[in-house]
Amino acid sequence: MNDFLAGLLKNVAPGLATVVAGPLGGMAVKAMADRLGVSDTVEAVTQAIQADPEAAMKLAEIDLKQFQLENEDRASARHMQEVALQQDSWFAKNFLYLFTSVWSVFAMTFFSLASFYTIPEANTRIVDTIIGVLIGTVLTGFFNFFFGSSKGSKDKTDALVKGVK
Repeated sequence: MNDFLAGLLKNVAPGLATVVAGPLGGMAVKAMADRLGVSDTVEAVTQAIQADPEAAMKLAEIDLKQFQLENEDRASARHMQEVALQQDSWFAKNFLYLFTSVWSVFAMTFFSLASFYTIPEANTRIVDTIIGVLIGTVLTGFFNFFFGSSKGSKDKTDALVKGVK
C-alpha cells in the first residue's frame, strides 16, 4: 500500500514520495496525516489525497518547507565562509581549506593503504565501514559544501513547480 501512496505523491511531493517508499515511511505517513487531519494510516492518507484536490497542495507545502530548510542550511554554511574570509587572521580565512585538505589526505592515504596492503580477515569489516563513512559522509559533504548540490535542488524545484501547476 505504501507503494500506491508513493505513486500518488510522486508528481506532487517527490521528496515525500521517496520517504514513504523508504524505511521512514511510517513517520512520513504520520506527518502527512497530521497535515491532512486524518488518522495516521496509509489508507486514510491515500483516501484523503484521492478525495480532496487541495490535499495535494497541502503535501506539496511539506515538501516545499523541507526544500526551503535545506536551502537555508546551505546558505548559512556559505555565509559562515564569507564572514571567515573577511577576518584578518590567516588561520580563520583558511581553516575550512586546511580542514578539508587534512581529511582529504587522510582519506586518500586510507584508500591507498586499504587497496595495496593485505588486510587481516578479522579487520575487513571495519575497513569497509571506514571507507563507507569517508566516501558517504566526509568527502561527499565537502563536495556538497564547495560545489553545492545544484542539480538535485534544480530537479526538486522543477518537480515542485510541476506539482503546483
